[in-house]
Amino acid sequence: MAFPERFSNLPDYAFPRLRKLLDTHAPGGEPVAMTIGEPRHPMPEFVGPVLAETLQGFAVYPPNDGTPELLAAIGGWLKRRYRVEVGPERLMVLNGTREGLFNAALALVPEQKRGKRPVVLMPNPFYQVYAMAALALGAEPVYVPALASNGFLPDYAGLPREILERTALAYLCSPANPQGSVASRDYWASLMDLAEAHDFRIFADECYSEIWRTAPPAGALEVADATGADPERVFVFHSLSKRSNLPGLRSGFVAGGAGGIERIRQLRAFAGAPLPLPVQRVSERAWSDEAHVEANRALYQEKFRIADAVFSGLQGYMGPEGGFFLWLPVPDGEEAALKLWTETGVRVLPGAYLAREVGGENPGKGYIRVAMVAPKDEMQRGLMRLRDCLYG
Repeated sequence: MAFPERFSNLPDYAFPRLRKLLDTHAPGGEPVAMTIGEPRHPMPEFVGPVLAETLQGFAVYPPNDGTPELLAAIGGWLKRRYRVEVGPERLMVLNGTREGLFNAALALVPEQKRGKRPVVLMPNPFYQVYAMAALALGAEPVYVPALASNGFLPDYAGLPREILERTALAYLCSPANPQGSVASRDYWASLMDLAEAHDFRIFADECYSEIWRTAPPAGALEVADATGADPERVFVFHSLSKRSNLPGLRSGFVAGGAGGIERIRQLRAFAGAPLPLPVQRVSERAWSDEAHVEANRALYQEKFRIADAVFSGLQGYMGPEGGFFLWLPVPDGEEAALKLWTETGVRVLPGAYLAREVGGENPGKGYIRVAMVAPKDEMQRGLMRLRDCLYG
């Protein structure tokens, strides 16, 4: 029986690949998990009561597009956060950003661009669903290095004209996973100018937008609004996973041009799973409350300070501007992860598992990704063990 060729060359997903690397070896100390970006700060206190109050909502089919109240709460948050008016016709509720980043590409990327195979641009390293969406479409994924030399943001404008003319979609994550770099307003504006010149869309993955060090990151919607960019060119994706410590809620949204949102809604009416009504009620409350977000951000900012102190003086160390990952330089990421596990019990992810090799080079090979999601004291112990093992 035949299988799809377009998925035949996929590497193992990062975490099964990590298990193959580490799990035949005993840990060299009490295990400290610093691999997966699963928030471990407390959930908002209102989650349980709201679920209890709306429990009967599990007995009915929920609205696929989102309740009017939830869409209004999201629109209100966008206005407060980015000073942009976004009506419900420009919003779609999602099962987290991963689902949206995949399905929105299916809904909006054409089968051909100027009579040729379309291109989907993504930074390298990147969130792996970007590549899966491109391959599912039959598009050509183009992995653009996001290196220290370019501020860990891809130089899409430097690509050959032939690639840009076939580009149908460009992904960008800001703050970036894994490096924590933040796209400036000028970067976003330049990317939008490039999209206009070459007729492609931008998918802005902003799920880490509320975890920042010194200043709120610029958002693609606010830059598009300020510069007069075509709303149909820019679609932004947000989630409650990181800002509200609710990764298991699987609740997010996409905002963009009304025409594109209509296409996404049409596809999800057939192939998407609506959020259960109690989940939508919790989400409505979460998007309407900033106190829990501010408390969460303060915890991460304290962790940034701890990491800066632990790695003070380390050549190549750059504390993240946003998000909750450290992107630490090492001679070889796999060797470093294995050494760290077998000698200290600290578990991290080799950077190469988040990237693709292009031209014989994998831009993640000389890094490890370290998730700062554990409780503060546990995280500090893990970072100190890591420092002493790899850099001592």
